[in-house]
Amino acid sequence: MVSTPAQLAVTVLQAAPDAMIVVDGRGTIRFANRRVTALFGHLPEELIGHNIDVLVPERFRAHHVGHRSEYMAHTRVRPMGPGLDLFGLRRDGTEFPVEISLSPIEDNGETLVAAAIRDATHRRRVETELHAARASAEQAREAADRANQAKSRFLATASHDLRQPLQTLALLNGTLRRTVREEEPVQALAQQEQAIAAMSRLLNALLDISKLESGAVKPEPEDFAVAALFEELRREFAGIAAGKGLRFEVESSPVCVHSDPSLIEQVLRNLITNAIKYTPHGRVRLSCLAASGSMVRIDVRDTGIGIAADQLAHIYEEFYQVGVTANTSREGYGLGLSIVKRIVELLGLTLEVRSEVGSGSCFSVLLPPAAGRVMQGVQASGQSAARAASPQKREALRVLLVEDDRGVRDATRMLLKVEGYQVIAVSCLAEALEAARAGVDLLVTDYHLAGGETGTQVIGALREVLRAPLKAVLVTGDTSTAIRELPRDPELRMASKPVKAEELLRLIRSLTSAEADTRPP
Repeated sequence: MVSTPAQLAVTVLQAAPDAMIVVDGRGTIRFANRRVTALFGHLPEELIGHNIDVLVPERFRAHHVGHRSEYMAHTRVRPMGPGLDLFGLRRDGTEFPVEISLSPIEDNGETLVAAAIRDATHRRRVETELHAARASAEQAREAADRANQAKSRFLATASHDLRQPLQTLALLNGTLRRTVREEEPVQALAQQEQAIAAMSRLLNALLDISKLESGAVKPEPEDFAVAALFEELRREFAGIAAGKGLRFEVESSPVCVHSDPSLIEQVLRNLITNAIKYTPHGRVRLSCLAASGSMVRIDVRDTGIGIAADQLAHIYEEFYQVGVTANTSREGYGLGLSIVKRIVELLGLTLEVRSEVGSGSCFSVLLPPAAGRVMQGVQASGQSAARAASPQKREALRVLLVEDDRGVRDATRMLLKVEGYQVIAVSCLAEALEAARAGVDLLVTDYHLAGGETGTQVIGALREVLRAPLKAVLVTGDTSTAIRELPRDPELRMASKPVKAEELLRLIRSLTSAEADTRPP
């Protein structure tokens, strides 16, 4: 038997996966399918002839009348109440969230409305959980941001405050070594110097790792000449290697690369330090050459003890040292290669190592070449350019010292005085401006001063008042991007805390030697 269109329509509505209800313009229910029972608890025949409000919570009924009237005036296929939270009322009086889609039906000139109703409980639960998850993630992100900010503040404070007592000890040690002549005190001071150096290395390494972990180190890539960097490293390590009976060979190169020069310098400094430490005799060689794939390879090669193949996987772990067992005397702390690995990963570079036990090791860093031309001038060695002025000539040099830490200020003043300089020691910018009226030849200033003042502000203010490019040494424990972005100034030298007495004096001589040699006694 062939079904009529009306019978076919009823069959389709009964088979629909959603509850289907047909109402007239007054809201009277004219049809309900079987799914209505599962959703609302009413049998379909119980609803026929009743107003649709029987399925609407009482608190929504007044608004529902208005929504129904508005729809009947502008009938079209659309969801009901877009943007609103809709709820249905079950036979047992419980409420549940629903989604409703409306479609107009023409029946013998009368407009009816077919409503497809779906339980939205699961969707609302998922939305609530997603919202809670997003809120939790946002709270976690904010907490992480606060933690990073707190860690950055700690690191900034630690970089300055933890280095201050070491800075005082290093300067006092340098002063005493210039005044004590008896053999036993001299030996004691030499051992003290070694202990201070060891503490400084450990503190610097721990702070470097903390900064890398916290994200406080932001790469600032640029094109730079390898030769200038190599010359700096040659000056720094030639004497250290010679003191151990090693040759430190630097192969000059005209190559220019693109990366962060300060971070690359830190990588090479750690690799060279490591090479010298594990090389009992022979040489350490720093070289640069073009590599495959248009990359530039910088090698640090030594003739040291080498690394066994089964240890290569562990050399970048913190506190791991080749051939050193736990709880034994050690030189260094096994942090240098860990720092190297972190910096190389931060810069997106490649680090390679080749080693043979008893023959030595070679660590290689692969860098992209510079995009353009770079000035090839290499700054003259401060050590060779600085001819030590005689004490008589140094006495004519007036040094203004700006340091807010009393211990560091007194230790620095004593060291400079022992060396024959005239020293005026102050603690802030205002005192520095007042002292400068009597004349000043050179400024030594800390970077972080009390009250938020900085050494760069002191340098700028004094130069403006004196109307001259005042020579200055800026001493800092801050290795942040702000320090690294200081303009390159031929009249400025940077010293990282804790700075050794010899290093501070060498920087001063590099700025004043030419002037001191021409100044009348």
